[in-house]
Amino acid sequence: MSTETSPGSAVVIGDALIDEIRDASGIRELVGGAALNVAVGLRRLGVPTTLIAMVGDDEAGDHIREYLDDHGVRLIAGEAPHGSSRAIVERSPSGEPQYVFNEAAQNRSIRYSDDARRAIAEAALVAVSCFPFDEADEVEALAEVIDGTRLAIDPNPRAGMLRNAEAFVRGFERIAASAALVKVGADDAALLYDGDLDALRTRLRHSGVAAVLATAGADGAVIETDAGTAAAPISPLPGRIVDTVGAGDATLAAVAAGLVSAPPEAPDDWRALLVRAMDVAAATCRSEGGLLRTPESLAESERGVFGS
Repeated sequence: MSTETSPGSAVVIGDALIDEIRDASGIRELVGGAALNVAVGLRRLGVPTTLIAMVGDDEAGDHIREYLDDHGVRLIAGEAPHGSSRAIVERSPSGEPQYVFNEAAQNRSIRYSDDARRAIAEAALVAVSCFPFDEADEVEALAEVIDGTRLAIDPNPRAGMLRNAEAFVRGFERIAASAALVKVGADDAALLYDGDLDALRTRLRHSGVAAVLATAGADGAVIETDAGTAAAPISPLPGRIVDTVGAGDATLAAVAAGLVSAPPEAPDDWRALLVRAMDVAAATCRSEGGLLRTPESLAESERGVFGS
């Protein structure tokens, strides 16, 4: 299952859902969610991982639990009064995915059991992705349980779930100020700020974020730390790009796995980690869905060796 090894464990906090994909070939369902993708990606990279998410006691929830079990990710599920989250995914004329979320996704909430608190306290890294930062009670509860932990954050706002952009920015920046790593993308900058990704990167660094990973689609990515700034282009792996949905989640998982296994210090170490993350993201784009792939796993599949 895993393609790399790592000491320590990780906890991921955020969303888990069913992606209902509608296109010219019909309708099909995939287990997804940004936080779930990161959790499974970390596990596939050798990091023992727990996902804390809202999952319903329904058929969709059964599929999510089975998928996580298949990939060796421990789930600590919170109450889901509206059932499991679902996103209807259609393609825009430009090919970009467009999402419509059900009531459960729009009213997502995470509270922390004793098991969740223990897992967070024991983790070498806690990652937060697609979290309702515009809900003050959710932010307050998160701030209390992550106090003193090593933190990675991807705000990952979704227009279809965003209630108040200004409140989201306040909640996100409150939590991010103490983070070891924050990942932001061009779409985050466009939705929450003025669209200037470089300015957003500088803003976050000035707020106290130790490392900012900025991804800009076809323009590659930049990571800025106290050691300096490193850039990497997208990786020109062979094969057709099938689906870019999981690229950002794969990038975060790959960098987060590096922070757990061998935290970089020198500029060359940060650049090597970023280049590896871009390779993983490119491999992930060679298949549909958000399941993290590596260049090595693609090579194995070409030889007829198929893993989960």
